[in-house]
Amino acid sequence: MCGRFTLVSPYVAVTERFHAPAPAALRPRYNIAPGQDVLCVVADGARRFEPMRWGLIPSWAKDPAIGHRLINARAETLAEKPSFRRAFEKRRCLIAADGFYEWRPVGKRKVPAYVFLKSGKPFGLAGLYETWRAPDGNEICTCTIVTTGANDLVRLIHDRMPVIVPEGVEDRWLDPAESDLGRLQALLTPYPAVEMDAYDVTPVVNSTAHDAPDCILPARTGS
Repeated sequence: MCGRFTLVSPYVAVTERFHAPAPAALRPRYNIAPGQDVLCVVADGARRFEPMRWGLIPSWAKDPAIGHRLINARAETLAEKPSFRRAFEKRRCLIAADGFYEWRPVGKRKVPAYVFLKSGKPFGLAGLYETWRAPDGNEICTCTIVTTGANDLVRLIHDRMPVIVPEGVEDRWLDPAESDLGRLQALLTPYPAVEMDAYDVTPVVNSTAHDAPDCILPARTGS
């Protein structure tokens, strides 16, 4: 799964990477957690950034609390699950990130690790989004992160990882006119391990309230 990630890259790096102007108030996020707003890229014409709440609420949902359970969507079953099927067909996005956390078991505890691209560049996580209308008429835009089996690097930490969409095929993933689900499904594979790196971090990241640079500092050996 993917339960936390980061977006700490400078404004210019984010706008250049995704070919869209980022919000002027973009600030470093060291510990993005479910239920919080994330920065998504959509393309229904030109690319643009849209803030969305992490935790998908399907348009047909009666209770918005369902979003707490739908922070991730398994790539293997997107076309089958009622919660994700329509979004997979029509409402796909990229979730801007530059690293993510996974926890590996060590004895009776779990040690957090930070995973990122060796290039240090931001990347787009495959996402799906929906707009839910509350009984009072207010609309909430929400999203989920698509996951797949782990590559050789992440498998040492966890058996699944978020799908990182390669830059060269992002337009296909974002295109709402793309209706070939087989072609889309083929994009949802583990990112090459050779292009990624990881290291253990300290338990400060365990707290969703803690969003500071020490979240991504390497843990001392033996800590």
